[in-house]
Amino acid sequence: MPKPFVHLHLHTQYSLLDGAIKHNPLFERANALNMPAVAQTDHGNLFGSIEFYEKARANGVKPIIGCEIYFAGGSRFDKEKRAREEGGYDAINHLLLLAMDEVGYQNLMYLVSKAYLEGFYYKPRVDWSLLEARHEGLICTSGCLSAPVPRAITHGEVDRAWSVAERFRGLFGDRYYLEMQRHGIPDQEVVNQELIKMGIDMDIPLVATNDAHYLEEDDHEHHDALLCIGTAANLSDEKRFRFDGHGFFVKDGDEMREVFHDHPEAVENTLLIAERCNLEIPMGTYHMPEFQVPAGKNLEEVMAEDAWDGLRKKLGMSADEPFDTPDGKIYAERMNHELGVINQMGFPGYFLIVADFINYAKRSGIPVGPGRGSSAGSLVAYGMNITNIDPVEFDIIFERFLNPERLSMPDIDVDFCMRGREQVIRYVADRYDEVTEGGESGEGAYDGMKVAQIVTFGTLQAKAAIRDVGRVLGMAYGDVDRIAKLIPEQLGITLEEAVNQSPELRARMESDVQVGQLVGTARKLEGLTRHASKHAAGVVIGTKPLIEMVPLYRDSKSGDVMSQYNMNCVEKVGLIKFDFLGLKTLTLMADAEKLIRKKPGFEDFLLDEIPIDNEQAYDLLCRGDTEGVFQVESSGMTDLVVKTGPREFREIIQLVALYRPGPLQSGMVDDFIERKNGTVRVEPLHPSIEDLTHETLGVIVYQDQVLQIAQRMASYSLGEADILRRAMGKKKPEEMQQQRDRFVEGCVGNGIEETEAADVFDLIVEFAGYGFPKAHSAAYAYITYQTAYLKANHRPEYLAALLTIEAGNHDKLSRYIAHVRESGLDVLPPDVNDSAQDFGVVGTAIRFGFAGIKNVGDGAVASILAARDEE
Repeated sequence: MPKPFVHLHLHTQYSLLDGAIKHNPLFERANALNMPAVAQTDHGNLFGSIEFYEKARANGVKPIIGCEIYFAGGSRFDKEKRAREEGGYDAINHLLLLAMDEVGYQNLMYLVSKAYLEGFYYKPRVDWSLLEARHEGLICTSGCLSAPVPRAITHGEVDRAWSVAERFRGLFGDRYYLEMQRHGIPDQEVVNQELIKMGIDMDIPLVATNDAHYLEEDDHEHHDALLCIGTAANLSDEKRFRFDGHGFFVKDGDEMREVFHDHPEAVENTLLIAERCNLEIPMGTYHMPEFQVPAGKNLEEVMAEDAWDGLRKKLGMSADEPFDTPDGKIYAERMNHELGVINQMGFPGYFLIVADFINYAKRSGIPVGPGRGSSAGSLVAYGMNITNIDPVEFDIIFERFLNPERLSMPDIDVDFCMRGREQVIRYVADRYDEVTEGGESGEGAYDGMKVAQIVTFGTLQAKAAIRDVGRVLGMAYGDVDRIAKLIPEQLGITLEEAVNQSPELRARMESDVQVGQLVGTARKLEGLTRHASKHAAGVVIGTKPLIEMVPLYRDSKSGDVMSQYNMNCVEKVGLIKFDFLGLKTLTLMADAEKLIRKKPGFEDFLLDEIPIDNEQAYDLLCRGDTEGVFQVESSGMTDLVVKTGPREFREIIQLVALYRPGPLQSGMVDDFIERKNGTVRVEPLHPSIEDLTHETLGVIVYQDQVLQIAQRMASYSLGEADILRRAMGKKKPEEMQQQRDRFVEGCVGNGIEETEAADVFDLIVEFAGYGFPKAHSAAYAYITYQTAYLKANHRPEYLAALLTIEAGNHDKLSRYIAHVRESGLDVLPPDVNDSAQDFGVVGTAIRFGFAGIKNVGDGAVASILAARDEE
C-alpha cells in the first residue's frame, strides 16, 4: 500500500465544466491509496461541500472543506476592464483556503458569498479587506501559477512577490504555506525555486499539491473533452483552452514523494495540515424562523385559535359553538391530536409562517391551490386555510404527513398562480429580511438577507452528453443526432443502460471506431455537474442573516440570489425550506372565473363555491371530453376515466392515484377496472380490513391504507405504521424482516393466524410499492373536478382562458383551437379594433387574442391598445 498523503488542492465536478472528479469514486480511491483525508477546493464556490463532507465521513475519510477563491489584488468593487487585462497583482488571481474549524468554515462561507454578491466581475472575487476581516480559522497557501505570489514571480517582479508573501504571512501567521506544484510546466520550476528561498528566509513551510482535476491518469483525454464543452471549443482547435503540463490526477503518496523527492517535508506537511483541520459542521438541528405573535400570546395559542376558528367557519358553525355532535366530536378529537403532535414536535411557527403567506396571497387576489402532497392530510392545515381538503371527510391520515415517532420537518408545498408566485416570495422577503442600506459600491447590501431561493444543478445526462461530446469531437450534427436517438426514451436512463438495451447502439459502437470513442467519452463525463440555476420552488428563511448560515450565490445573468447548497443540503444544515410552486391551471381557472363574471346573472360567481356533485361535470368526464382538463387530458388517462366512469368525487381521487407508471405496468390498473365493471369478484385482503379497502374495491390504492391496515391488524400506532410504509418503499432485507416479524406478532396477538398474517404482509408489500398519498390525490382531484365543472358549465369562457394560457405555445394553441371548433364554437379571427391581449368571449364564440399571434410582442400590442383608447 502507498505511503499516506493528503490532496489539499482538488477540484470536483462542482468546479463546473473544469473538475471531473465525482465524490464516491474519489473516496474509494482515497481508501485504496491510504489517504487519511482529502480536501475539496473548487473554483470560487462551496456548492458540493455538504455532500463531500457527508460522503467522506461515511467512507472513513477525513473531509477538509476548502475553496480555490478568486482574488482581486485591488478592490473587489473595481470592475474596470483593466482589472482583468493587466497581469500580475491587479488581475483575477487564485488563492487556496482551507477551513480548520467551524470559525474557518463560517469565514469561508462569508468570503465566497461576498465574492458573488459584491465582487463579481467575470469571476466572484475576494479582496484584501475581506481577507483581513475574515481570515481566522483558515489556512492559506501561496496557490498555483495563477495566484498572486507565483504570478508576480513569472512576471519577473520577484521583489513584489516577496512583499505579497510577507503580507499573507503577516495576516495568516503560521497558517500560511508556500505551495509547490510540479506538472512539467517550466514556470512552475521557476516559481518553486523562489518559493524555496522564501521558505528559508521567512521561515514559511512548503507544502506539495497536485492540482487534481480528474481521478486517474487515463482520464486526461476525457477531461480535455470536458474543458472543450465548457469553452464551446473543438478538440481539433489548436488555440483552444487546455491545461499545460500533465498529471492533474489523484496521485498516490508514493508518486507524490517521487515527484517531490528533493523536498520530502513538503509532502509530509500535507499530513500535518490535515491534522490541523478538524471541522465539525453542525447538523441535525432545525433553525425555525421567528414568527411574530401578538403580545401576551405564544405560538401554540395563536396556531390553535386560528385552526379552531377556521374549522368552525368551514363547517358552518358559529364562533363559539361546541363540537358536541357525533361528527363534531370526531373533528375535535382529530384537531386536538394534531395540535398536540405539532406542539410536541415544535412546529407551530412553521404552520403560522405558511398560513401567513398563503393568507397574503388570498388577500391579494393571487389564486392558491387546495393543497399539494401529504399536507392536505392535516386538519390543522385545513382550519388555518393552508389547504382546502377536509381530511376527516375523505379519511386521510395525518401521520402520513407528520409522524410523531420520526423527527422530520413538515413539508407543506404550496401551488400558486403562475403570475402571482414571485409577488408572494417578495412578500416573504420583505417580512423577514433585515433592511440594510449598503455602501456606495453596494457593500453590505445583502448582509441582512434572511430569505433566498435555492440552487439546483443540471448534470450531463445521457443524450446531452452524447451531443456535447459529438460536437467536441467535430462529428457531423446529423451523425450525432442519429446516435442520440438510439438512446431509449426513458427518464434518467444512463448510457450503460442504453448500451445494454439497444442492440443497434452496440452494433454502431462495434462497427465505427468514432462512435465507440463518442460513447466511451460521454460515459466518462455523464453525470458531471454542468451548470447551476435556481430551483423551481424552494425558498429558505433563516433565523439570522443567511450569509451567516450558508454560502450564497448570485446568478450573473438574472441577478437572483440563492443558497449555494441544494435543496437536500440546506435542510441538512438546519435551514427551513418552503416550496412555492407555480401552477398555470390556477391561473387558467382564475381567468375563466373573471370571464364568467362578465355574463349576466353570474356577476358573483365564485369557483370555491361550486357544488361537488355537478352532474354535467361527471358527464363530461365519462364521455372523455377531457381536452384541457387538469391531469386527465392524456389519451391514457382519458381511456381510464371512460372505462371507470366516475360519478362521484371519491372516484376521481382514485383515478389520480392510479394513473402512474407503477400501477399501470404492474397490471394493478387493469385489475381495478375489471373490479369496477364487475367482471372480477372483489375480495378483501382479510375480513378484518374489508371496510378499509371497500372504497377502492379491495385494491390498496393509497399509502394511507397501509397505515390503517397495520394499525387494525397488528396494533401499530399510525406513526409506527408510517415507518413500516417507508421500510416497504426501501425494501432493505434486514429492516423488512424486522417489520415482518413485528407485523405477524401483532396480528397473532389480535387472534389472526400466523400464516394468514404472513400472507397479508406479503400482499401489502406488493401493493405498497405502488400506493400513493391520498392527500395529494384528493387535492389534485379537486382541481380536476373544478376544471371539468368549468368546461362543462361555462365552455366558451373556460376554453378562451385555456387559449390565453397557452398563447405562447403555438403547438398547443393550434391543438386547442381545433378542439374549440370541434366543440361547435367559432373562433373569430384577430381584429385590430375588437381583439384584446387575451382571448375573449363574444356571445358563444371566442375572439382571437393578440397574445396568440406569432411575432407580435407585448410592446406592439400595447401600442395598438393605446391607439384604440385614444380614438
